[in-house]
Amino acid sequence: MNLIGEYLRARRELIRPEDVGLLDNGHRRVPGLRRDELAMLAGISTEYYTRLEQGRDRRPSPQVLDAIARALSLDEDATAHLHALGAAEAPRRRRPERIRPGVQPLLDAWHNTPAYVQGPLQDVLAANRLAVALSPIFTPGSNILRSVLLDPAVQEFLPGWQNRVSSLVAALRVMVGPDVDDPRLTDLVGELSVKSDLFRRLWSRHDAKPHPGGGLHRMRHPIVGDLELHYEKFAVTGATGQLLVVYHAEPGSPSADALTLLGSLPEESAPRPPGTADRTAPRTHAGPAR
Repeated sequence: MNLIGEYLRARRELIRPEDVGLLDNGHRRVPGLRRDELAMLAGISTEYYTRLEQGRDRRPSPQVLDAIARALSLDEDATAHLHALGAAEAPRRRRPERIRPGVQPLLDAWHNTPAYVQGPLQDVLAANRLAVALSPIFTPGSNILRSVLLDPAVQEFLPGWQNRVSSLVAALRVMVGPDVDDPRLTDLVGELSVKSDLFRRLWSRHDAKPHPGGGLHRMRHPIVGDLELHYEKFAVTGATGQLLVVYHAEPGSPSADALTLLGSLPEESAPRPPGTADRTAPRTHAGPAR
């Protein structure tokens, strides 16, 4: 599997010649830059770059990768991803996702704060009652990326959900890195590639950017209405790729009042849109996770 070659080809095809000072005579047979053009910009030979992209050189030096990253105008996150692919070793066998015993009681103690833990493939591993009341997308066993892409009810809950998907797909690339042989990843990518044109487009770009550490999410809840919630994400130590996600509202704001109301509602009154149930059963239409 030629991970670094696939990544370089995808990024090369996104660069317009005029963006890097090259002339475009309108008769180009390939999108973006040609291999010889990128090699020239990186200051390496076309022959060497071709070997690298074709997978005949799997151990490029950090200096070469930095030169190629500059030629491709990669940002810091994308450059780090390129280095991870260039240093890839044999794929690791992933252990089953588990949360530490003390995590769930901690979440449950936050009665006024929606919080959940997600794994590297964006599966929800644990959540408190208020998070599930906020949206069934946060129900343990669901996959956030799958829900946002495929469930119309979740899309109604998240205004501008298409922009959210771009961030989720780029974060998935970073979290899995070179470990694309994980059967769970293959299953997820295969399913979403079959069912979502948007996912196929985004996955083929090979964008790689970590989850933002915090920000603001706007949500439209069917019972308590519109909310503006700040979120923070924290790495769970001792659990590779697990993130603790915590939401909070500005004190005294309408969103804070809405969260209080949501927490007072009976559990059975929480909306449960179709399509957000646990979907961890094996699938038979998995495609390549590349």
